[in-house]
Amino acid sequence: MDRETSCCFTGHRPNKLPWGSDETDPRCLELKIRIREELERAYDRGFRHFICGMAQGCDFYFCEAALALRDQRPGVTVEAAIPCESQADRWGEADRERYFRLVGLCDFETMVQHNYDRGCMLRRNRYMVDRSSLLIAAFDGTLGGTMYTVTYAMKKGVEIVTIEL
Repeated sequence: MDRETSCCFTGHRPNKLPWGSDETDPRCLELKIRIREELERAYDRGFRHFICGMAQGCDFYFCEAALALRDQRPGVTVEAAIPCESQADRWGEADRERYFRLVGLCDFETMVQHNYDRGCMLRRNRYMVDRSSLLIAAFDGTLGGTMYTVTYAMKKGVEIVTIEL
């Protein structure tokens, strides 16, 4: 994949979202619309490869929107960037099923490393940013992995589009 036409995503997990896991909340529905709109804009600018970190919450929303875009527009590919084999092991059954279904629908699957360690999520985030020229971030400014990814993208000169939460 060409970095110039690749876009990655970062966003919060449910524990940092005001609506938690309630995807019927109007704020969640609005965020999903905004993610879809940003993906359409990225596509219109020439982005064709979309890389998703496959975490619960916003990553799932992004992956689903990228897969929907692929169904509607030619040339779109979606990559699941997985930090380690055990990423979904401790999740509830519904989230695990969603995760494996989404990974199975992606065009590419990249396992950043096999075993979990403290740094594997950050390595996954760097992997995505290093292969992209655009980062879409659903971000509220709080400390954590999303802020780390945004800061890393800034250091790397990657364009950032922020969807405020």
